[in-house]
Amino acid sequence: MIAETVCSAVAAAGLGIAVVTAYRKRYLTAARIAAYALVPLGLVMTGVVEWLADTAFSPVAWAGFGVLGLSWLMFATTRTVERRRGGTRKERKAAAREASAPAATAPGASAPALGGASTGGQSPAPRQKPAAQGDDDFSDIEAILKKHGI
Repeated sequence: MIAETVCSAVAAAGLGIAVVTAYRKRYLTAARIAAYALVPLGLVMTGVVEWLADTAFSPVAWAGFGVLGLSWLMFATTRTVERRRGGTRKERKAAAREASAPAATAPGASAPALGGASTGGQSPAPRQKPAAQGDDDFSDIEAILKKHGI
């Protein structure tokens, strides 16, 4: 009851200010003030103010807001944990399948790397492993070059 009276008084005061502003030939500003002044009156007439007053003083409504907050907190926590673990259960299973499946070709390769290039029936002589420790640094590069037939 008090909220409705206050909103009506605010609307009447705002409309009075709009009339004075219009009297001073500032019609655009007066129309804007009148629009703002009519908002509280519209809220009273639609029943929003009464609903807000009933909600503000209702313990059940506040308990409902608490439950909504708890629900949001649980949702945010589970999403955070899920992101730290690496995705959803379906994504983790797919990643585990990809890791366990042997790859026949290197990613981006056009054909399987099964052997050397065809040399007319002759197989190339196998190379010896380098004995010196300094040559070990180039073994990875050497393997890549062999794979591409260079």
